[in-house]
Amino acid sequence: MYSPGRNDECYTPAYAVRALVPHLPRGLTYWCPFDREDSRFVVELDRAGLDVVYSHLDYGHDYFEYEPPEWDVMVSNPPYTNKAGVFRRALSLGKPFALLMTLTWLNDRAPKTLFRERQLQLLMFEERVLYAGQEAKITFSSAYFCCDLLSRQIVMDSLVPYGYPNKKNFLP
Repeated sequence: MYSPGRNDECYTPAYAVRALVPHLPRGLTYWCPFDREDSRFVVELDRAGLDVVYSHLDYGHDYFEYEPPEWDVMVSNPPYTNKAGVFRRALSLGKPFALLMTLTWLNDRAPKTLFRERQLQLLMFEERVLYAGQEAKITFSSAYFCCDLLSRQIVMDSLVPYGYPNKKNFLP
């Protein structure tokens, strides 16, 4: 059972979701497992004409126990509490995914162990994602940790064309 940590409610801005959309194949159903109907993921994917299903703990859908009947690709910003468990579950489902995560997690043992059998793909950005309500506190870079989704193992992009608000917040 998932129980939220103190810093798990960092909301993804629309531009960070829009930056993912060009990498998502059409004609598939996207599951947003940590999202309510007003989530930027749900709103922006729907706005892009993609089929979206969503679930959230608030609706009684525990990510570690619930799976919608039909979906093809998982996309979201998971809670950072129990990152290894979140990715273990994503990998165990055997479907493509893109989960927004701090790049500092690559310093841990867990991603190296978890992705030993399945290739980790990264969609990285020149800028830091400024999570809603946390903009002044963001000291780390984020990337989409993907599996079986991107055309290359590492894809570099910029958030600026998707509406990034602070062009001065480029990484050093």
